[in-house]
Amino acid sequence: MSVKAFKLVSAVEQEMLMGDKNYINIECIECCGKNLYIGTNDCFIYHFLLDEKISTAGKISFAATKQLHKYLGLKKPVSELKAASALTRLLVLCDNTITLVNMINLEPVPTGARIKGAVTFTLNENPVSGDPFCVEVCIISVKRRTIQMFMVFEDRVQIVKEVFTPEQPCAVAVDGYYLCLALTTQYIILNYNTGVSQDLFPYCSDEKRPIVKRIGRQEFLLAGPGGLGMFATVDGISQRAPVHWSENVIGAALCFPYVVALDDEFITVHSMLDQQQKQTLPFKEGHILQDFEGKVIVATNKGVYILVPLPLEKQIQDLLASHRVEEALVLAKGARRNIPKEKFQVMYKRILQQAGFIQFAQLQFLEAKELFR
Repeated sequence: MSVKAFKLVSAVEQEMLMGDKNYINIECIECCGKNLYIGTNDCFIYHFLLDEKISTAGKISFAATKQLHKYLGLKKPVSELKAASALTRLLVLCDNTITLVNMINLEPVPTGARIKGAVTFTLNENPVSGDPFCVEVCIISVKRRTIQMFMVFEDRVQIVKEVFTPEQPCAVAVDGYYLCLALTTQYIILNYNTGVSQDLFPYCSDEKRPIVKRIGRQEFLLAGPGGLGMFATVDGISQRAPVHWSENVIGAALCFPYVVALDDEFITVHSMLDQQQKQTLPFKEGHILQDFEGKVIVATNKGVYILVPLPLEKQIQDLLASHRVEEALVLAKGARRNIPKEKFQVMYKRILQQAGFIQFAQLQFLEAKELFR
């Protein structure tokens, strides 16, 4: 049974980005606060400001205002963008080179600092250096079976470590000293400081696109065999049951308490609290799904959309209205970490009371008694 957890809202439409130039495709996106950056296949970066608007009826819409666009001077697609807001820098991967550009005017840094030989890269969201004016970047190198760690400052880059892997890596996520890697035939956890590695489970990267995503401190979400979304900690164990995805998941994102996944035809929403599928949204031709500071964004080649979460209280009330007491209570308990303590206690008491009356009306007196207690 479904829950309305998210609503799909258009943010940037085709005309705003490409006008009538149909050959332009969206390759990557980055969102930092109100700033939305889009990288395209014809080597341009576009910068938009996103404004959220709420109508009197409570309907949310987004107005995107184009700030500027910049040609990077190559005949190659912009394949990845990552913002380092503390440095007001945007890291841009194009033609195996990461360039640092200013977040505001999109101009390259005057020193010309760059990282060469990168296939893909990610930022360490749980950095180990302790320097607020530096970001830690992990790249999969063009050198075979090699991962490199860099410290990136406002106008310079510095290599910290080079690590060799047992097989060719094709996807990576970082947490502190831990790398979660998708290799050719399996996922592993590797501590790049000590060199100690731990096998997680087998996976064939030739058949499907691997997904490796950091979802919290020392925890990752992976696309496992048999269409399972698997959770793994840096110790190589799983503290949560897996979620059942379709076989051909392209991307995954987290918006607590939900895991959102994208495949060829749908966006699916699973609860991390009871692993059940809660919502399915038809979405064709999607190829990007990412979360940015709690904002979940999906994109086709031509447009960008935002998945707006409905307030948890509204979702809980909808479940109670459908007499789905157990699910409502699970969601209410899970909402504790998103709601201030005093407000949560008042809300939770009211929900227990409502749930008690529903059970009472269904002649489930023992259950009702427990809830009223």
